[in-house]
Amino acid sequence: MAHAPGHSHAHPGHHGHDHHGHAHHSHDPAAPHPAQALTWSILRMTLTARLVAAAAISAGLWAFVWLAMR
Repeated sequence: MAHAPGHSHAHPGHHGHDHHGHAHHSHDPAAPHPAQALTWSILRMTLTARLVAAAAISAGLWAFVWLAMR
């Protein structure tokens, strides 16, 4: 579909320089951003820690079932 000659996609009040929500900042390319704290993830747990966590959750669920059946 062809647009009519002179057709514009400009929006009123829009200056045509859009960063799509990115933060406006600058720093030296040789100076990286400071390290940020990692959020918790089960994928970063050791195998032993995952097995202990699974056993604890399983024991808790079995305790709930046992109490419900009393």
